[in-house]
Amino acid sequence: MSGTKRYSDVTKPLSPGPSSIQNLDLSEVFLPTQNHRSVEKKPGRKRRLWIGLGLVLTATGLSLLTGLLVWNFHLRSNVTVKRLYVGSLGISDRTFVKEYEDSSSQEFRTLADQVSQQLKLIYSKNSVLAKYFRSSSVQMFSEGDDSAGVVAYYQSEFQLPVPQQKHVDEAIGSVEELSRHERLLLRPVEPLRVRSVTSGALDSRLSKSSLSEREPINVQVQTGGEISSPGFPDTPYPANMYQQWRLRAEPGHRIQLNFHTLILEDDCQQDFIKIYDSLAPIEPRALTEQCGYPHESLSFLSSGHVMLLMLVTNEEKNFPGFRAAYSQIPISKGEGCGGRLTADKGSVSSPFYPSNYPPQSWCEWNIEVSKEKFVKVQFETFFVGNESKNCVGDYVMVNEEKLCGRTLKKTVFTVQSNQMTIRFVSDASIVDQGFSATYEAFVPSDPCPGRFQCSNNICINSTLHCDGWNDCGDDSDEVNCNCEASQMKCKNDHCKPKIWQCDGVDDCGDKTDEEKCAGSCADGEFSCRNGRCISENLKCNQHDDCGDGSDESKCAKSLLLRCSDFTFRCSDGRCISKLNPECDGEPDCEDGSDESNCQCGMPPFRSSRIVGGQTAREGEWPWQVSLHFDRSKHTCGASVLNNRWLLTAAHCVQDDRHIRYSQASLWQAFLGLHTQGLTNEWTVTRNIQQIIAHPNYNKVSFDNDLALMKLDSDVSLNQHIWPICLPSSTYDFPAGQEAWITGWGTTQEGGELAKSLQKAQVRIINSTVCRGLMQDQITDGMLCAGVLKGGVDACQGDSGGPLAVTNPSGRVFQAGVVSWGEGCALRNKAGVYTRVTKFCDWIKQQTGV
Repeated sequence: MSGTKRYSDVTKPLSPGPSSIQNLDLSEVFLPTQNHRSVEKKPGRKRRLWIGLGLVLTATGLSLLTGLLVWNFHLRSNVTVKRLYVGSLGISDRTFVKEYEDSSSQEFRTLADQVSQQLKLIYSKNSVLAKYFRSSSVQMFSEGDDSAGVVAYYQSEFQLPVPQQKHVDEAIGSVEELSRHERLLLRPVEPLRVRSVTSGALDSRLSKSSLSEREPINVQVQTGGEISSPGFPDTPYPANMYQQWRLRAEPGHRIQLNFHTLILEDDCQQDFIKIYDSLAPIEPRALTEQCGYPHESLSFLSSGHVMLLMLVTNEEKNFPGFRAAYSQIPISKGEGCGGRLTADKGSVSSPFYPSNYPPQSWCEWNIEVSKEKFVKVQFETFFVGNESKNCVGDYVMVNEEKLCGRTLKKTVFTVQSNQMTIRFVSDASIVDQGFSATYEAFVPSDPCPGRFQCSNNICINSTLHCDGWNDCGDDSDEVNCNCEASQMKCKNDHCKPKIWQCDGVDDCGDKTDEEKCAGSCADGEFSCRNGRCISENLKCNQHDDCGDGSDESKCAKSLLLRCSDFTFRCSDGRCISKLNPECDGEPDCEDGSDESNCQCGMPPFRSSRIVGGQTAREGEWPWQVSLHFDRSKHTCGASVLNNRWLLTAAHCVQDDRHIRYSQASLWQAFLGLHTQGLTNEWTVTRNIQQIIAHPNYNKVSFDNDLALMKLDSDVSLNQHIWPICLPSSTYDFPAGQEAWITGWGTTQEGGELAKSLQKAQVRIINSTVCRGLMQDQITDGMLCAGVLKGGVDACQGDSGGPLAVTNPSGRVFQAGVVSWGEGCALRNKAGVYTRVTKFCDWIKQQTGV
């Protein structure tokens, strides 16, 4: 988000065995003695008698214990359990008819009976399965892919001893091999030609007795539409529910399911959704399992024309649920996946990237660049399967090197040839977002013409060489550098800007830049927040040696101290030493006031474009507000303080020669908004009733750049509209701490406003360093943050929005309000924010928050 001076654009069976053993008190096997002295150190007949009796009783006890263990093992080995397996069976010599969709029709019953007999014959080929098999039933039929044949979805029941479960699971895995290319005779009926069989154990969470299974919902995908959890968005989904949505597209098409919202309990053992590349919950066809409030890609595709979505909930903590859009996509040969590439530069990506790739995909790119040149490929994103030694499952292969996992040890791969082959393969189950990569040809003698070549073969702009930043990713651009006059040399020979010295952050990586600083403490000493130095040995000794409590501020136990600018004041007037105790989930004040008023910074149901930023997920920043002036476009940002009050920047509401920005009735606030011009059920619009700019706001220096807005009526707080936490006046936001800026401001200086809400990560910058960067224009009421490398910053249109910091318990506090800066995202320039801690009392006096 990038102008100068201001950022507004105001222009089951259990064995009794173990419990029997646990309840056995072995001490009762031995007779107690009434007089210990009478049996100590006195050899003789009486002692030998007691020893003999003890040995007999010990042997008896051990025999009893051994008998119990043998009895228990024998009992458990004879306890049988019912185990269900769900699967599909492809039939190539049957034509699908509509009657197969009606389980009461004669056609359905006839074919279902044949399938059941077929399964019995298949199981009979394996001695383990044959021994424990009881029955099979067919739940439904569907057309085969490309209208070829019929697919039967079945459930098979086995009754087996507990110790045999693993063996049966393994045997089920061989069913597909047993049935492959077989035409098993079902005399006296006509035989079936089995094309494929897939089977897996039923997810144990689906067999809970408390679950209420609802009638499956059948969805025809042809025309597109939406599905949502029961009650969404008005009420949370019901408890103890098991609901299926069976999606069917036209043969020759695949299904795409895009989640608009997904908010479930964080624990997947409680509430979860699961998607299958099937019409039945066949585990080897599970594409994904999701719970909580996931932030990764939530767009899923099937390999064929069927898909199953399943929602399972437990008895408590019910959440809003989900809404998802479905559509069908024709399956065309290649689908833009693979092919021959002859240009000297290009890009490749997994199918449908950035959506999750479909299962059972296979793509191959054959790259051939100009002769006399070599080829290199650089992966920009990579999320492909699970990392394993041999990349079992999904993988990418560059020539003969297999790659998988969610990170790569190296991202650039080269070949000493003008030809390269890249192959992508996904199996039938769990999918991921995939990869994107670029390739280019290079002359072997000059692999990075006009640029600097990193050790990992990445090419970067030559101006980035020895600039103090790790642009290569392996630090090779910062090795063996001759430091310029504006730089300092670290002990590790890296060069860093001198302005970073003594800013409280270890920029060198070896603390060189934080040594010998004025007012700094010697080795073995602790630096107090008030500037004093004490021995490190005095930390956490339950005594205030610093005089401001900072030596006891990060200890397990907090001290009661004399109140100061460095201590937190409880509601009873007493002060404690703990640093930032408010709303951290641990009561530290005797009256519990540090944990009161904590309905902020963490939306309900979650247990846990800016320049250079990225698009935020919907509902990710529920305190972000878009302010529109005179029913026009987005003008400034603001944050939600409660159901009636907003916090923004004073410069947003200052009149100019022609426009009265201070007039409340001309402003509108959009809460719960994600995309400008596109409202939904979460978006709430309110007029502004009152504006209170800070009385000491300075139009020249931008000091005290803060304003409050009162809505004309209350708003209902929910997952998408929620207050951010206000810090206490003593809250510490140290230099180097990560923070987030959000807004719809321009994505480059002088550019257009962002359509969707943007987010970017910055870090708090030491005030002394910032004064040097910004020519001493920084006051005590200002806070600096940014990325001194440049490229990430707030910009026009972001003014008034929050600078947000997350505490260790996951609660978000507002550290600053976007105020001003010089340009947008410039190198060695910071964004300047109003320091919220300086104005807490004023905000509370005006709003009662």
